[in-house]
Amino acid sequence: MAAGGVDRPVTVGIIEDHPVVVDGVTAWIARDPESRAVVIGSGGSIEEVLAGPAAEADVLLLDLRLGEEVVTDRVAELCTAGRRVVVYSAHDDPETILTVLEAGASAFLSKHETSDHCVDTLVAVATDRPYVTPSVAGALLSDVELSDERAPHLSGRERTALLLWFQSMSKASVAKRMNLSEATVRQYIDRARVKYAKLGRPAPTKTALLARAIEDGLIRADEIHEYRSHAAE
Repeated sequence: MAAGGVDRPVTVGIIEDHPVVVDGVTAWIARDPESRAVVIGSGGSIEEVLAGPAAEADVLLLDLRLGEEVVTDRVAELCTAGRRVVVYSAHDDPETILTVLEAGASAFLSKHETSDHCVDTLVAVATDRPYVTPSVAGALLSDVELSDERAPHLSGRERTALLLWFQSMSKASVAKRMNLSEATVRQYIDRARVKYAKLGRPAPTKTALLARAIEDGLIRADEIHEYRSHAAE
């Protein structure tokens, strides 16, 4: 089931300048026993892919290094335009992973990870569901371990998304206010939950997440209106 609840294979565009990698990923997707995804186009640059049929793909699979250029700064541009982006890269250090996630990438796949995660990630992203790959889990855990506090580190955008959502705005409204896609807003909220879970302080509901955020000083109670009493509980 693809984006928007359509019962069809997820369409994928691959932005990668090494044909052998394109062929490999295409083969992984084609071997999926449930035929959940299909590659509809590929190219060695962002411009080439967006000029072809893959411009309408449900998900773009983006390598960060294209030729001699590292295109990390293009991730935010693609996501702000409403595209679902899965970064697929050998640059899988925690700083790079957290940077592209902060820019709005829906997921990160390391080229060192097995094929098992590829289709699962693409389908999850197309249906606006979180999918935390091992590389992302490691980066988030590393981010938490760098702090001596039990409170997770939230980026500025993660905090803003949470605050607007806590103020009873829908995720669609938050996305419009922040000039992001709704999928990116979901990703920010889901990442906050993952960070709390990594600390052994799960917050599976909206009320629990708000209580945690206020408890840790990430959100002030006076910034919230109708949800304030829930936090006090």
